[in-house]
Amino acid sequence: MTDYGLVSIITPSYNSSQFIAETIQSIQAQSYKNWELIITDDCSTDNSCEIIESFIKKDSRIKLIKLDKNSGAGVARNTSIGASSGRYIAFCDSDDRWFPEKLQSQLNFMNAKKCDLSYSSYLLCNETDHIDGIVVGPKHVSLTSMMKDDKMGFLTVMYDVKKLGKIYLPKMRKRQDWAWKLMALKVCKVAYGMKEPLAIYRVRHDSISRNKKTLIKYNIAVYQEIFNWSYLKSLLFFLFCFLPSYFKKRLFLKWLNQ
Repeated sequence: MTDYGLVSIITPSYNSSQFIAETIQSIQAQSYKNWELIITDDCSTDNSCEIIESFIKKDSRIKLIKLDKNSGAGVARNTSIGASSGRYIAFCDSDDRWFPEKLQSQLNFMNAKKCDLSYSSYLLCNETDHIDGIVVGPKHVSLTSMMKDDKMGFLTVMYDVKKLGKIYLPKMRKRQDWAWKLMALKVCKVAYGMKEPLAIYRVRHDSISRNKKTLIKYNIAVYQEIFNWSYLKSLLFFLFCFLPSYFKKRLFLKWLNQ
C-alpha cells in the first residue's frame, strides 16, 4: 500500500456529542493509516470534548483545540488548518462519516490523475442512520461551473497542500465552504471527481443549510466576497445562473433517488 504522506483531516465540532464518536471511528477505520485528525471545538455546551478526549487517550493521531468563544464552523476549520502539518488536507464534519477506503482510494486517484484538488460522490443518511440517497459528483468541476452551483461535497474534498498551499476559509458565518471551493478553483482551475461514493453525509433537520431561503443572501455575499462584484451583479448572477443550475441538479437527484 503506497504511502503518499501525511493527510490532515479538518473537523469542526459544536455540540456534536450525538455523532462525533461515529465520525472519529470512521476515520480510525481508514485503510490508509498516515493521518492526523485535528478537531477544533467551537465552545460546545454538551460533553463533546469529553468524548473526543477519550479517543485522544488511545490514539495520538487525534488532536483537540478549544476556541475561547463561539465563532462558527469557518473559524473552527481555519484553526485546524493552521495547526495542520500534512501534505494533504481533507475535510470531515463532526456528524459525517467516511468509508474505510476513502483516503487510500482518493490518494490513488489523485496520483493517477496528477490532480491537486479532488472529491467524490457520497451517500445521504438521516439522523437515525437510514440511507436516503446518493449525490453523484461530476467528472470534473471548473471555476465557472462551481460559480453556478456547489458541485463538490465538502466531506469528500481533499487537496495537495504542497501544490496549492494552505487555503483558509473566508470570514463568513455561512456558505464559507462553497466560498472556499471557489477560492481553491481560482488557484488550481479544475478539480476531478470520483463516481464511487466515499462518504456519508448526515442530513439534519436543525442544520442551517436546510433552510435554503435564509441562505439566499449568503449566496449573494459569496460573489461579493470572492469576486468583488457589486450587489446588483451578484444578485443577477444568482437569479439567472445559480438558481437554474441548482434546480436542474435537484430534479436530477430527485429522479436518481426515486
